[in-house]
Amino acid sequence: MLNRVRQAFRHRRDTASDRSNQTNNACSIKNNTNDNRAELSKLFYNSVDIKYREFEIGNQNPIQCFICYTEGLVNKDDINLFIMEPLLSSNSTNKIDQMSSSSVFSLIKNQTLTSTSVTEVVNLDDAISGILSGKTALFVNGENTALLVSTEGFAARKVEEPDTESTVRGSREGFNEVLNVNTSLIRRKISNPNLTFEEMTIGKQTQTKVRIGYISGIANPKVVEEVKKRLNEIDTDTILESGYIEQFIEDNPYSIFPTIGNSEKSDKVAGKILEGRVAIFCNGTPFVLTVPHLLIEIFQVPEDYYSRPFLVSIMRLFRLAAFFLTLITPAFFVAIATYHHEMVPAFLLVTMAAAEEKVPFPVFLEAIMMIVIFEILREAGVRMPRPIGSAISIVGALVIGEATVQAGLISAPMVIVVALTAITGFVVSAINDAIIIIRFFLLILAGTLGFYGLLMGLLVIIGHLCSLRSFGSPFLAPFGPVILSEWKDAFIRMPLKSLTFRPQTITWKRSRRQGFKNPLRPPKYNKKD
Repeated sequence: MLNRVRQAFRHRRDTASDRSNQTNNACSIKNNTNDNRAELSKLFYNSVDIKYREFEIGNQNPIQCFICYTEGLVNKDDINLFIMEPLLSSNSTNKIDQMSSSSVFSLIKNQTLTSTSVTEVVNLDDAISGILSGKTALFVNGENTALLVSTEGFAARKVEEPDTESTVRGSREGFNEVLNVNTSLIRRKISNPNLTFEEMTIGKQTQTKVRIGYISGIANPKVVEEVKKRLNEIDTDTILESGYIEQFIEDNPYSIFPTIGNSEKSDKVAGKILEGRVAIFCNGTPFVLTVPHLLIEIFQVPEDYYSRPFLVSIMRLFRLAAFFLTLITPAFFVAIATYHHEMVPAFLLVTMAAAEEKVPFPVFLEAIMMIVIFEILREAGVRMPRPIGSAISIVGALVIGEATVQAGLISAPMVIVVALTAITGFVVSAINDAIIIIRFFLLILAGTLGFYGLLMGLLVIIGHLCSLRSFGSPFLAPFGPVILSEWKDAFIRMPLKSLTFRPQTITWKRSRRQGFKNPLRPPKYNKKD
């Protein structure tokens, strides 16, 4: 019995080895261009957008050639200018006639093709990868190698201000869906040879190009290696957006809080890279990921560093207040109206009681209904066409709110509470997913246990936040653990002259970003002056 198992295993191993050898032979480029074209047609399943162009070079002993490219991903003018015209010109033909067939390929690569990027490949897999990324493959009869010529050119959205992150002061440049454009925007802002981009391909079917960007000497090498390791371990067919990557590499996939940042603004990502973070660029999406990501970042915007610190500090405190208001306002109101009447002043309690007298539903059910209706209206406004989306949200909220109050289904105080919750939620929209879930969680606890439930829920959330990490950095830093030196740029922002060091929680070391000699006081003048 054991011998039979061994024989079966050996047979399976030998069969797999034979298949592997056949696959390797099938993927290698052959000397005959007809065989190569037939193999490409087979591998591409005769797809109509894969184009071929056959031609001959030389007059005395014509050499058969053909090019292969993907229609829509190339610039045909570049193909004519960099490939066809140089190869078919009379000057090139004369040189080819005077040379041996073994030297023609070297002549074409080194002297004839005028493109800035010409790469030699030895197997069809690499050639196919280049063709599908916008390059043009040139095959020459008698050669078992091919040339990939850079001819990329396809329709792309222009660099414009992103709708999701508008600013009053600062750069208006936002990322688009082209990987090269996005990395070039960062390179324009950081003219530093230490700025490094590394590329890899993820997705067995989509073959999506992904790049990581960081500054050598500033970014923590351990974080960089961890990012590479997690990206290389992704085993999936599909990567269509950076959100796929975010869910595969995040530290806590079952947490409602995002431990990986994302942004469409080039200046914001450049600032994070300069602080020591690692950026992850994904082809086909304008959203760039940054790691490590801390909770305090949701209260910071790029405009904070372009303006003077006084109003900026006040606005950050407003954002913090809005964050707590949008979380606990419905739960706080339900707890007071249901269990803790003694905390409400007598005249206000009478007003609330009069408003709730004609409503047939309990306060808890009112809050649930109104928040659900608001979220549905918000989702409808997002999914509808832009010109009418905002109108539907505003008109729907006004009509439904007014009608429900007039009909006695919802009390006026509840409409005010939900409206305040919605408005404050827009202030910290970067963490909107977690806010919606926490809002319902606290509302249920407050509706069943009052203030005790609300307090228990907040303690659970704070405990969960303390347990989170983002690529080794504590999510609640610099408050948990306490790093007093980083409080200068936390809930308030001190003058830029005092921000001498980069965040230690990001670089894991005390890294200086500016000198101590920056003048903190105006120069003194003599009385004679």
